[in-house]
Amino acid sequence: MNIEQARFNMIEQQIRPWDVLDSSVLSLLAMVKREDFVPAAYRSMAFMDLEVPLPDGQCMLAPRVEARMLQELNVHKHEKVLEIGAGSGFMAALLAHKAQRVVSLEIRPELAALAAQNLRRAGITNAEVRQGDGTLGCSQDTPFDAIVLSGSVASVPDKLLSQLKPGGRLIAIVGQEPVMRAVLVTQGADGRFNSKELFDTVAPRLDGFGELSRFQF
Repeated sequence: MNIEQARFNMIEQQIRPWDVLDSSVLSLLAMVKREDFVPAAYRSMAFMDLEVPLPDGQCMLAPRVEARMLQELNVHKHEKVLEIGAGSGFMAALLAHKAQRVVSLEIRPELAALAAQNLRRAGITNAEVRQGDGTLGCSQDTPFDAIVLSGSVASVPDKLLSQLKPGGRLIAIVGQEPVMRAVLVTQGADGRFNSKELFDTVAPRLDGFGELSRFQF
């Protein structure tokens, strides 16, 4: 496999047509080596338009979904970012190039170790992986300029919204299969939250984020 050609094809045939047009995001995807964050057994799938399997039954989001979320979050160099669900560490690596500091929470020990190892190997020093329950966020480091949930939830917990700065934003994939949407929530200066639906997609549920209760008849 010609890796650079595969990377180019991923960007031009999957990501750019999905309305990812921010040149800084496209350049980052060309630079950060996605294949180094994919388990060796699945390296041939690194640039495919699908979710790549990870240990413990988990997976990486499809490249176009990661790219679109990164673009919509619009992270700046002075900002502190919280990620829920480290996976292989790839999203944390992308965020680290755009932010001042990244904290990535991963509840599964094997994945937390994998993500931390991948980030170290990539020479990224401003992203820290912690094993912990993402539903609780990271209160000791609040507030955050931006929060990204690298997986889906039935609804966005107030606990996470409370950890945003005024003017901060959170992006998550919200809903239940087969209908889910990426949603951007922004906190105004008055403390109120505004929600904007961005695009339809489907993603695996994040650990610990329960389902909405349903009436029983």
